[in-house]
Amino acid sequence: MAKKVTKIGVMTSGGDSPGMNACIRAVVRTGIYHKLEVFGITRGYSGLIDNDIHKMESRSVANIIQRGGTILKTARCKEFLTPEGRKKAYNNLKKLGIDGLVIIGGDGSFKGAQVFSNEFNIPCIGIPGTIDKDIAGTDFTIGFDTAVNTAIEAIDKIRDTADAHDRLFIVEVMGRDSGYIALHSGIGTGAEHILIPERKTDIEAIITSLQEKEKRKKLVNIVIVAEGDDYGGGTDLANLIKERIPNFDIRVAILGHIQRGGSPTSIDRLIASRMGYSAVECLIEGKTNLMVGIMNNKMHFTPLDKAVKAKQKISDEWLKIVKILAT
Repeated sequence: MAKKVTKIGVMTSGGDSPGMNACIRAVVRTGIYHKLEVFGITRGYSGLIDNDIHKMESRSVANIIQRGGTILKTARCKEFLTPEGRKKAYNNLKKLGIDGLVIIGGDGSFKGAQVFSNEFNIPCIGIPGTIDKDIAGTDFTIGFDTAVNTAIEAIDKIRDTADAHDRLFIVEVMGRDSGYIALHSGIGTGAEHILIPERKTDIEAIITSLQEKEKRKKLVNIVIVAEGDDYGGGTDLANLIKERIPNFDIRVAILGHIQRGGSPTSIDRLIASRMGYSAVECLIEGKTNLMVGIMNNKMHFTPLDKAVKAKQKISDEWLKIVKILAT
């Protein structure tokens, strides 16, 4: 029979994403509702090692649901990759009597949680907090919807100025290994071309298409490119197109980290709240080494080892939609 959890820790790890605060709030208040002591761990695994851990009350998470970023801060921690670092982290938890962890983060955060849980028998529950939506086992990740809406708002404004000057704009969005932000924001703004890491870019087809549009005097074009595309992102792509079609007036807009910030959308607030609540329920029920997700509007639980091995894949249907709607 699983040991009863009495004290839990919550942390945010890896890249920040809008909605993390809403999730922290849900974990803290659900834990307190069930008479658990809840501790906030600052700066992720670095805070575990440095003992940067503090008790949280219901008022600790008042007025944060609408805020971007994370009140617990976040960091990447090389020391936690070592057995010595993890041992130090465990000793800090042991001193405080913390016997369960909720980790809000992405792929790397879950890998760390799985190793840590296996080594020291600490129940860990993962919550997918990443703007990239690249984790299998959930239809949503916290922050993705906000990031896409931020990109769409920016691209809509860029199209206005592109139209005024008859320009080709290449807009680079985040996504080193995942093209979901590019895909969704590109479809949502009617982009003429969308370049993503999951699909090899047919540069000749893009050049031919743009040349054909030039003949038709369609000089306003928006190309969305994920930063991890095989042609090196927005600037490199613009230079290549300029060489081949010198008459085009080309500008590059790199949206960068504005996609990480801002007040979370209603969708991100709701899924973060559901996931945070469900994570605490899992710990109380004695479950461990699981990622909490949502699939088909129902809570879905994936073993952490499967969540870190499998990537969310872009279906052929999405790619077909892009091809048809961009013609």
